[in-house]
Amino acid sequence: MRRFMMLLVSLGLLLCGCGEVQPSNKTAETEQKKQISQEASVEESAEDVKQEDDSKQAEDETSGQEVEEKVSLKELAADFFTIGVGINGSTLENQTLNLPEYMELCKEQFNSCTMTNLMKSCYILDQAGSKANLESADGSPALNFASIDPTLQWCMENDMKMRGHTLVWHAQAPEWFFKEGYDEKGSYVGKDDMLFRMESYIKQLLTHVQENYPGVIYCWDVVNEAVDPDKGDQDSGFLCRTESDGTPNPWYETIGPEYVKMAFTYARKYADPEVKLFYNDFNTYMIPKRAAIISLCESLKEEGLIDGIGMQGYWGIDYPQRTIIDTTIREFAKLDLEIHITELSIGVDKENEEEFEKQAKAYSNIFIMLRNADTAAGGPANITNVTFFGLKDHYREGDSTNSRLYDKDYNPKPAYQEIVNVMKKCYQVTK
Repeated sequence: MRRFMMLLVSLGLLLCGCGEVQPSNKTAETEQKKQISQEASVEESAEDVKQEDDSKQAEDETSGQEVEEKVSLKELAADFFTIGVGINGSTLENQTLNLPEYMELCKEQFNSCTMTNLMKSCYILDQAGSKANLESADGSPALNFASIDPTLQWCMENDMKMRGHTLVWHAQAPEWFFKEGYDEKGSYVGKDDMLFRMESYIKQLLTHVQENYPGVIYCWDVVNEAVDPDKGDQDSGFLCRTESDGTPNPWYETIGPEYVKMAFTYARKYADPEVKLFYNDFNTYMIPKRAAIISLCESLKEEGLIDGIGMQGYWGIDYPQRTIIDTTIREFAKLDLEIHITELSIGVDKENEEEFEKQAKAYSNIFIMLRNADTAAGGPANITNVTFFGLKDHYREGDSTNSRLYDKDYNPKPAYQEIVNVMKKCYQVTK
């Protein structure tokens, strides 16, 4: 039976259009786990030889039959990259950490996670404490880790790794953090003062995480969304973002385009040696933006400040063209940096069977594309993580997201099964 299953896997490589997977040293060899059904138990009667024979025949017929295999995405993708999931929530009360079924399914299916909100600076910076530090200490910003500690503790207890998201971002950063006296009504502080605050923030956050939850965070999105092909600073060398929807980028206002490099400089200074540093952005497939990101990351790499590029995956069922995404991945691969798909989310316009089938096909095509581009299949791209930015649709009242792999009742959607099918056919490395 095992040989037969191996033949089916080999045949599947052709059916999904993947081709043969070549040997790779990227990950350790993983053994395929199968659950074989228990031999059927039958009652034997010493008084009736025929009954004994019938029981033996029934045992023979059921012996070796396989029950439906319980699979996990993390195991199926183990030869290629880790599989991540978003821990959603905007408050300690509504975060998905409070949903036992959500977290058990995360542990079963994934080996990486990302806090989608609660690790951003607006949840960690303490205004009152910062003001107090102006009078009683050196004026460093004060941090409060209540929003992140519970999830970090869960990760440590459940052997779950985390992508740190994010250190420096123009959005969800409190305006007072950039102002004189830590007061939103004040004027912007000067460059030196803001660099001091940036370094202190990064140092305190990384130190807290690394000392209290060692080994949990394996990478950081150091800077998020700093490239703007429409209104970016043309003299910066990478179209540095100056504003967003008419609101000034406070990092640019106080430090200038140098804020990106300095964030990576401080992150490299305080991060443990094994922690990887990423630049993360959306619409990376747009040609002008892609070129600017490449320019930025080239300069950061030259100074030893960056390990990877995060490509946010907010893509539609039929856009952008998969060939454009594939080209972008291969262009980034030329930088010899790791590549993460950090926020994979493909939604539907209407929640019906037809749309969910289209969604499933879109997801499966993406995973075929990622497989073919990855070094484990002989491609050029060192893709080391793919993260879905949540587990289930409508995780709480008012949440309209329908891009996840499970429905609101934790039932796997067609997208989940299609990804499993692709991985079973294409993601086994031939040694």
